Formats: sequence, C-alpha cells, structure tokens
Amino acid sequence: MSLVVPDVVEERCATRQALERLASKWRVLLIYVLLTGPQRHAELRRRIPGITQKVLTETLRDMEQDGLVERRVLKPAPPQHVEYALTSLGKTLQEPLAAICAWATEHRTPAA
Repeated sequence: MSLVVPDVVEERCATRQALERLASKWRVLLIYVLLTGPQRHAELRRRIPGITQKVLTETLRDMEQDGLVERRVLKPAPPQHVEYALTSLGKTLQEPLAAICAWATEHRTPAA
C-alpha cells in the first residue's frame, strides 16, 4: 500500500485547511491541556506559560468557532464563571497529537 500525499498547496485541499486550523502553537498546547478535562480561563493561563490573556481569549474563541472547543457557562450572574472543554471533534486530535509526541521523542535533537 502506498501513502497518498494530498496536494496541500491547493487552497481547497482538506489537509491544508486542517493544517491552517491547527498551525498555531497555542491551539495545539490548548488541546493538550484540555485533553485532561474541562478548565477555566485562569487555569488555562496558568498551565500555558507565555500566553497572554488576550491571545488566550482570541484563540479559545476561534477554536470554539471551528468546533474544537465548547464554552460552558457555570455561573451566569456576574462575576460570570465559564469553563472550556474539547468537543468530540477536538478529542479526535488526541491520537494524531500523540503520534507527533512519539515522533518528537524518537527524533529528539541532542542539546547543544
């Protein structure tokens, strides 16, 4: 069986569209963190060093639009409490991301 390589340079290619949805390092890191279960905004910010509040909010909003994350309102009255969780679509990324982790571990570049 030969590997079929899609023409990812074509804008209509499904693989290219998927790569564009996941190309942000913040999206991938959020997926890893959310694989452990639903979390609130402040928890996500603590777990991902370097992400700003603005970028976290924008990234979560974009991921929600893409159907990868759902926002759940826990307490509607101010101050509002919400948590974020992966959707069933978001959870399907666990296996491909695990494969990337395995590849990275196997092909780790020695420290300089």
